Amino acid sequence: MDSIEERIITAGFILPQLATVAGLYSPAMRTGNLVYTSGQLPLQNGKLVEPGGKGKVNDSNMQDAVQASNIALINALAAIKSVTGTLDSIERVVKLTLYVASEQLFSSQHLVANGASSLLHAILGEQGVHARSAVGVAELPLDASLELELIVQCKF
Repeated sequence: MDSIEERIITAGFILPQLATVAGLYSPAMRTGNLVYTSGQLPLQNGKLVEPGGKGKVNDSNMQDAVQASNIALINALAAIKSVTGTLDSIERVVKLTLYVASEQLFSSQHLVANGASSLLHAILGEQGVHARSAVGVAELPLDASLELELIVQCKF
């Protein structure tokens, strides 16, 4: 079977180097056999992706936001690797939370989250099926369109 990183490449993504932390926190934290990520933005090479990575999500830019959720997910996986040393230690994704900076009356946050959920399933199969919350918010750091958090169970 292919490694998780090989499946990420097959899905059209490259696992990035972990971004420099801009505060007093850790990108991911292990407790027992669980790894929690800090909120991950749709950043590539230190910049929010455009379109879809900046500003508020609405019906007209929702597909761009779906792509941004995939980038934030890949960044979360990079954060997990920084703690585990390898993504192949992931036994199951427990929970995905997606915060979407939403324009007034936008109520399709769950469809934006489907992008990240679908990519997790493509990469991890049944191990990627998870509990999920998709929450609309007024603002996010750096005027990002979304922020994603993961909780995964790993074997150590």
